[in-house]
Formats: sequence, structure tokens, C-alpha cells
Amino acid sequence: MSDGAARTVRAGRRTVRIHRPDKVLFPASGDAEEYTKGDLVDYHRAVAPFLLPHLRGRPLMLDRRPDGIDGPAFMQKNTPDSYPEWITRVEVEKEGGTVLHTVCDDTATLLHLVDQASITLHRWLSRTDSLDHPDRLVFDLDPSGDDFGTVREAARLLAELLDELRLPSALMTTGSRGLHVVVPLNGDHPFDDVRAFAREVADTLAEAHPDRLTTAARKKDRGDRLYLDVQRNAYAQTAVAPYTVRALPGAPVATPISWDQLDEPGLTARRWTVADAVEQARTDPWAGLLRRGRALGPARRRLRALRGRR
Repeated sequence: MSDGAARTVRAGRRTVRIHRPDKVLFPASGDAEEYTKGDLVDYHRAVAPFLLPHLRGRPLMLDRRPDGIDGPAFMQKNTPDSYPEWITRVEVEKEGGTVLHTVCDDTATLLHLVDQASITLHRWLSRTDSLDHPDRLVFDLDPSGDDFGTVREAARLLAELLDELRLPSALMTTGSRGLHVVVPLNGDHPFDDVRAFAREVADTLAEAHPDRLTTAARKKDRGDRLYLDVQRNAYAQTAVAPYTVRALPGAPVATPISWDQLDEPGLTARRWTVADAVEQARTDPWAGLLRRGRALGPARRRLRALRGRR
């Protein structure tokens, strides 16, 4: 329903008002399609059943672009007083104070965030009831250039190592340049332990392939090598949520894929957009894998035994 400059959308028990639905947030550019705020509302309504399970109970950081992707960006952590009272918040300690993060538990909240021109949703790897104990571990495969072949290769090598450690893993395009490899955890380990383990895995892989992979945090030290980034595995750090949109031409989407899809010739980090990501979501590419969270103790012992043999 629309009344001139605004549109109302029903979401469960609530009605959400969408202001200026015809505002262009993604201008047409080259082969990239134009998308309006109303288009993003329609996408998020359709993808909500697949996106919300990855958001519920997690603090968010929002990449807001009120004037579209070509305008200023605002990385929002604190929830404005103007947000509806029915939106969930969580107060999180930080150095010198607290932050009142938004938590997206339902479709109505999701659509309100879209109305606020929140393009990309960055979520914590832990939940509000156990903020210091993540239930996800993320490896970000960040290439030095545009050769996606190097990203595929790194993903295969990482998958082989995680298999040796008997850890399940899931794969996701980032919608930007690389891939994320996600490992489900049981939530028993604090961030410091999880990050140390992730770093040890990344170091093991980089040491085995020093000409292709690196864990060097500074770009000048990486050369042409792909960066195995584990920095997101820390308290108050975030990672892009599955099925969230990236603020890039054409509205690419961070999209879960199956490991079999890694071999598809047309795969790139921006393979899916708001036009077809829901189609991919309906295939259930992760098929319940993230419900099988693992403890890191056995994997840590296997890793150290493996490193001792090298």
C-alpha cells in the first residue's frame, strides 16, 4: 500500500512505513541494474525466512547509505532513540561506556532497517545471551587482485585442512571480492581461544603454501598472495550476514553456496544479486550444517599433532 511519498508494508503483526520507496539507492552503472529502496524492501521480505535465522539474537552494525551507494556511508552501532520501541536492543560494554546495539529478530525490524537505508547488515559471531562465546568461526579469503581462481584454490585447501581436523564448514560468497568459510561452534569457547585457533589454522595453511597464501595483516607485506583473514573472530567484531546486500553497483548479495558450487565456471564473489539470491536461498545450500556446532578441543589437538609432523 502506498500514499504518495510513502508505502506501508505488513510484516507479521506489524505494519512498517517505508519512506520514499522510489528513491534510487543503486544507480544503473554499466551492466549493473538500478535498484530503489522499494526494490530492497521486496527483496528483504522475500529473503527474510532465510536471512533472519542468521540475525536473531545477535548485535548488529549497520552500513547505512541514506543517499544511495554513491553518497556518504554511516557505520551505525548505537540504536537511535527514534527507532520503534518494539525493536530489540542489547546494551554491550565497550571501553569507557556501553553501546546499545540493534538486534533484528523479525521481518518488521528488518524492513525498518531497510527504510533507514541500512544496506549491509554486519552481525556479531556470538549471541546476546553469551556475548563472549561465539558460535561461529569465520575465515575471510581476501585476494590481492581480481583473480577469483586464487580464491577457489584457497577455499579448497582450507576445506581439506578443516576436514583433517574433522570440523564441518560452510561456504559463502561475500558479495564483494572473496569468500567466507564458516565453521559452526558449540559456544563453549571464549573469543580469545577461538581467534587463537583460527590463527593457528591460517598459519598452518600459509606455511604450507607460502607463495600463494599469507596471514600478514599489512597489505604491503602480502604481495600477490591471498590473505587468510581471521580478524573477525574477536569480541565486538562483525562479519557480513548471509543474504545481506553489499553497497556496490548491481546490489550483489553475500550468498551461502554448497561446496559443489565452488567448481561452477560462472562463480564469483558477486555472482548473486537481489534479483536472484532468493532463488539460491531456496536450495538450502547449507542444509542444517550450522546446527551442528563443534567443540575446538579435539580439533586443536589434531592440528598440533599435524603441525608436529611437518
